[in-house]
Amino acid sequence: MSSTNTNKNARDVVIVSAVRTPLTRARKGGLSKVPPSTLLSTAFKGVFDKIPIQPQPNIQGISPSDVQDICIGNVLSPTAAIIARMAQIQSGIPYTVPISTCNRQCSSGLQAVAHIANAIKSGQINIGLAGGFESMSTDQMHKQPMPDVDWNIMNSCKEAMDCIIPMGVTSENVAKKYNLKRYDLDEFAAESHGKAFNAQTHNKFVDEIVPVGNVSQDDGIRKGTTAEKLSKLKPVFDENGSTTAGNASQLTDGAAAVLLMTREEAIKRQLPILGVWRSFEVQGVPPNIMGIGPAVVIPPACAKANISVEDVDVFEINEAFATQASWCIQELNIPKEKVNPNGGAIALGHPLGATGARQIATLLHEMNRTGKRFGIVSMCIGTGAGAAAVLEVEPRKQSAL
Repeated sequence: MSSTNTNKNARDVVIVSAVRTPLTRARKGGLSKVPPSTLLSTAFKGVFDKIPIQPQPNIQGISPSDVQDICIGNVLSPTAAIIARMAQIQSGIPYTVPISTCNRQCSSGLQAVAHIANAIKSGQINIGLAGGFESMSTDQMHKQPMPDVDWNIMNSCKEAMDCIIPMGVTSENVAKKYNLKRYDLDEFAAESHGKAFNAQTHNKFVDEIVPVGNVSQDDGIRKGTTAEKLSKLKPVFDENGSTTAGNASQLTDGAAAVLLMTREEAIKRQLPILGVWRSFEVQGVPPNIMGIGPAVVIPPACAKANISVEDVDVFEINEAFATQASWCIQELNIPKEKVNPNGGAIALGHPLGATGARQIATLLHEMNRTGKRFGIVSMCIGTGAGAAAVLEVEPRKQSAL
């Protein structure tokens, strides 16, 4: 099924740089006192600084002023649009470059990349920047206001009211519906920490991380985590349930940025192509079991890219909760060694607006390092949906042909 993707087109959307800040624990970690504008401006600067450009005569290269549009994901900040604009200008991207923000809950960072990819594919622009940020220290989830709706009307529709079910309760709903066992969830979480610790120890995150001040590493990874240790934690949302602070994603601060352009622009500027954007898909699911989103959306995303789920070499599936992530993996019959090889959100954290762009950075650097071809970024989405994108990494010596 994958043979058609070998055809190279000048207007293919390619990614030439993908970076992220360290991800650190909200209110306790190394970036908890850092303003969200600084997180984002650091990612903006880093996405250009990390491009390995070899200066040559008559080669244009890339500069911040070459960007034609920017889209940034954020979920919790009521002033995200202003923060993003100020961070852009402070980072050296001129005011002449327009910027927008988007909020599709947990997929906001990925949706921002999709917006820019679509603008490039349609011919509206040739070069664009996308990403996301979230300071869960600054904009705390438990302080978010209830939606401004007509409650008398909404109360008459159960499915509408399901949109305000706490995410942890939706996790318990998935566990009960699919009969998931607490030990298996703790084992899944322990494996996430183990993979992340191994990746950090072997410097696998160095190429994707841009330091913020003196903070250069993720600080939520727990060495020596085991299912036995995690089993001692009490359930958070249901005293008889299975979702705990140990087998759910961490509240985290961080930002990420992805630089996209046409293949033609990358060739002209002699920029290395990290990956090719092949497809993007979003589908809705019942709000009360929103975590099943990746299992629903990954197959059609693959179909759009003319590949099968089995063709995918590496999956970055967001670990919002061990319940939903493990069930989606089982439902799609994905070999676990293909999933989150460097750990997922249980170990690294889930800065809501940044996660999708962060996953792209982690995925593409892993695939380039290991010589893999097809990768997927996917996540469930609060209020009931799933999003997924297919990316392809071409052999380096052929990537600019």
